[in-house]
This record gives sequence, structure tokens and C-alpha cells, in this order.
Amino acid sequence: MNVVAKFEIPYYQCLDESSILHGNLPDSVKDTKQLVKLYRLMVLLRIFDTKAIALQRTGKLGTYPSTRGQEAVFVGMGAALANDDVFVPYYRDVGTLIQRGVKLSDILLYWGGDERGNCYHKDSEDFPYSVPVGSQPLHGAGIATALKIRGEKRAVLVTCGDGASSQGDFYEALNVAGAWKLPIVFVVSNNQWAISVPRSAQSASQTIAQKAVAAGIEGEQVDGNDVIAVCDRVTLALKKAREKNEPVLLEILSYRQSDHTTADDASRYEPQGIREKEWLKEPIGRMRKYLEAAKLWDEEKEKALQAECSVDVEGVVKEYLNTPPQSPESMFDSLYAKLPDIYLEQREQLIQKEIVAHG
Repeated sequence: MNVVAKFEIPYYQCLDESSILHGNLPDSVKDTKQLVKLYRLMVLLRIFDTKAIALQRTGKLGTYPSTRGQEAVFVGMGAALANDDVFVPYYRDVGTLIQRGVKLSDILLYWGGDERGNCYHKDSEDFPYSVPVGSQPLHGAGIATALKIRGEKRAVLVTCGDGASSQGDFYEALNVAGAWKLPIVFVVSNNQWAISVPRSAQSASQTIAQKAVAAGIEGEQVDGNDVIAVCDRVTLALKKAREKNEPVLLEILSYRQSDHTTADDASRYEPQGIREKEWLKEPIGRMRKYLEAAKLWDEEKEKALQAECSVDVEGVVKEYLNTPPQSPESMFDSLYAKLPDIYLEQREQLIQKEIVAHG
């Protein structure tokens, strides 16, 4: 027997569970102001997340997917993206989207059932939320193909959850990215659960990152509770994609400190005690402890930040709740370039009903 190939999957961590930095800060996050900014964004995201769940529980928001315990994944990714990169999100990417110019009130609008929340500012080339599981990696591969054909030194960052990595679309996207050498980075946010299905039941693969091997591209794992490592590894992967057309698969590990969405009840399937155990690794406390040890943060600054974020989130909620609803006939607006007669008739009927209803 001859061994024709061997592969290894590296694991990256900068700030460990005890908030101790191993080695020097990476070049991508050497600025202490950036470290504080990353921390502030994670705190804002958690306060927003808590408020969004409260809105859903009181009937003021639709089904909502929490990001609790996963803040470092999305904040770190957002900090790594260049302005002219293209971001293709899945439904938990709030922490990335707000760094791409998306308003928190628009995110609430979307989860409140209003599609206008998915319409980002006019200059954005980022894609809207993808709720169908696993469809967006192929979209990302298509965009990356266009960028390569045009000869543009830009990259695509596409995200999905660990459950999506079991979809055929995911494998097809990896395969075409490797075969065509596309400028794309795939991020799998592995929070250990695909709704109620544990990671161990999804795949016999030891890691999700090693799925890159079959596609002929690089794959690696990153500590998703370490915002420094996330920002650095995504930054470096995007650089490879932009400059060398080398696609990369990053499996970013964290733990879902919530139900899958507010329509779920994880207590029916999640083992008791695991959440509390994993909470010891959570990203915000880890980063705060490091900043305090580096004399970059203290209790007074923390109180001020909590108050500031709470005020900001209340303002966001007010803006969302005061947004006038769409007119019913707007459901036809984006169906066709020119509406067929049968839809024109239905649209007119809705308009007349609105006129009658409002006198």
C-alpha cells in the first residue's frame, strides 16, 4: 500500500478560555482602539438580542433567531470584510450586517414580517438574508465567478450554519470554488446544533473544516469565542481570495446559548448542564477580562457602555414600532417587470378594499 495523500486541519485561537493571549496580537487587530471597538459591538449585539427576544415574547416581533453566545463569530467577520467585498449572509449575521451599514431597526423590521427590512442602502452589493438552509453558498460561488471574470480584486464572504454543511448545495459550492479557483471564503458557524439535531448526528466527519479537502481547498477551525482569532483568520482568508483566487473554508466553533429560534424549545432535546458548561467560554466575558488586564477597560467604562447601548437599542425599537406598515398591494410590486392582467386586477381590488376600509 502507498499513501497518496495526507491532510491536516489546523485550529486557531489567540485568546484562550482564561483570557490569556498566546503570542502577540495579530497584525489585523494590533490597534487597541479596534480591540475596544470589537468589544463594544459584541455588547451592543447582546443587548439588542435580548430586546429582540422580549419583543417577540410580547407579540411585537415575529420569529427571531438569537445570537447569544455567538457574538464573536459575527462581529469578527464583519470587522474583517473590506468595503468592496460582497457579503452573503444567513439568518444570524446581525453582528456582521450592522458593520455593513444595515440599521438595527431594519433587522427588526425584517423579523417583524416587513420585507423592506431586507432592502439595504442603495449602494450595497451585499445579498439579503437567506433563510432557506444551505442555498446561499451557491449564490456566493456565482458572485465570485463574476468577480473573477471581471478581473476585480474583490472577495465574497458567504456564511451558513453547521446544519447547512450537510446540504448538497454546500458541497457543490465548495467543489466549483475549488475547480474554478474562485475568490470566495466560506464560513460555517458551528454552534453545535442544526435546529434540534446535534453536530454528532449530522456528519461522521471529525470536523466540518475537512470537507474542504474533497474540494481541493484549504480548511481550518477557529475558536468562535475568540473575536481576535475570528477577525484575524477571516481577514487572512479574504486576502488569499482577493489576491490569489484561493478559496478557503473556515469552521468557526461556538455554542448556541439559546433556542434555535423563538419558535423552538431546546429544553426538549438539549442535555442538561451543557449550556452552563459552555457559557464559561463565552466571548464577551473573555474579551472584557483581557481588556481589563491590559488597562483598556474598567467598571466605569462598562457601566457607561451598558447605558449607552440600552439607550441606542430603545431608539431602534421606537423607530421600528413607529414604521408605518406597507400597503397590502405592495405584495405585487416586485413580482414582474410588468404585471399580468390577472394580477393587475387583484392589485386594484386590494386598493379598493383599502379605500373602503379607511373611509
